[in-house]
Amino acid sequence: MIKLALCDDETAQREAAGNLLREYAASRPALAIKLSIFSSGPELLTAAEECGGFDLYVLDIVMPGLSGIDLGVRLRELYSDGDIIYLTISPEYAVDSYAARAFYYLMKPVEPDKLFQVLDQAATAMEKRRTACVAVRRKDGLERVRLDDILYAELSGRAVRYHLVNGTSLDSVTVRGPFQEEAAPLLADRRFFLCGASFVANLFYVTAVEKGFLRLDGGARVPLARGLAAQAKRRWSDYWLNSSGGEGL
Repeated sequence: MIKLALCDDETAQREAAGNLLREYAASRPALAIKLSIFSSGPELLTAAEECGGFDLYVLDIVMPGLSGIDLGVRLRELYSDGDIIYLTISPEYAVDSYAARAFYYLMKPVEPDKLFQVLDQAATAMEKRRTACVAVRRKDGLERVRLDDILYAELSGRAVRYHLVNGTSLDSVTVRGPFQEEAAPLLADRRFFLCGASFVANLFYVTAVEKGFLRLDGGARVPLARGLAAQAKRRWSDYWLNSSGGEGL
């Protein structure tokens, strides 16, 4: 099932977008889409907190009080990793949309074929994320951990400690080889970045590249080796620019 949320403060625009999303859901019964519609950012935030977030958001950018960009940032702060598709009346908001790590943005009036194409891309990306896992060797056997759930990993003593988005962590058994070798299953996925000799971070959860460290959702700070800041910024930017296939302009 895909929990889909639409938020637009303008009644006519909200109804038009809602009808398109219902049409899409009807044409893709296998996705089992559950659509929820909201007329304001605070209303959506309340619902997201209560249900643990949605899988996909279609948000208007220009809304009074809490803009779509600010709403997206707030959703990320709630650890909501659902993809965000922005609807906008002007290309000037495109750059701003990256602050909320948007999957895509589309110009209004939305073309149905283009919207359906983007929704298909989001559904495919979502399924890949949901199924991608790493096998962690622990004392009591192997434990499969979703890559989506890993905030970052670090070498702790002679074990690899995986810090998860829910605030918990788990340790592997003692490793005998180099950290980079142990982290290879993570690094094979483009969302992970080697920050130095002992840390790997999930670029999806990076909120800023600062001097000497990466800042992640929830305030976590991952040390960044000297000389890697420029590379980290390129990789982070490239991840968001290319993970959805580009902008809708």
